[in-house]
Amino acid sequence: MMEYGWIVWVAAMVLFAIVEAATVSLVSVWFVGGSLAALIVELLGGSMLVQILVFLAVSAVLLALLRPFARRFVAPHTATNADMALGKEAYVTEMVDNLRETGAVKLDGKIWTARSAGGEIIPAGTLIRVVKLEGVKLYVEPVRAAAGV
Repeated sequence: MMEYGWIVWVAAMVLFAIVEAATVSLVSVWFVGGSLAALIVELLGGSMLVQILVFLAVSAVLLALLRPFARRFVAPHTATNADMALGKEAYVTEMVDNLRETGAVKLDGKIWTARSAGGEIIPAGTLIRVVKLEGVKLYVEPVRAAAGV
């Protein structure tokens, strides 16, 4: 590179670290590691081409190996009050008909738009179970009476 080529890699590390700190979305942390590896190659006398290849390779390996792990443990899914509706039972207040785009259930004192998870029409007054939540719609299925009860 040049006599002070190491400054470029140190500056790149700092820049990528600042971007990561500003976003906290695991966007550029991988490039900090790549810049560090390229800095080491530069200090050992490697050519500019080798430095760039090492930067790209190390960044790609860090991204491929660590991103799935980091996503799972650094940013876990946070349950919301709406997620608590899953698995609950309620009664249909307005017939659920996916084709007509009608249906409502009253759950925990609130009226929710409802759609049938299986596509069948569910009459008003039917006991249902919430199986999926999409936006503000509950996808429900009728609760079947247990055999022999």
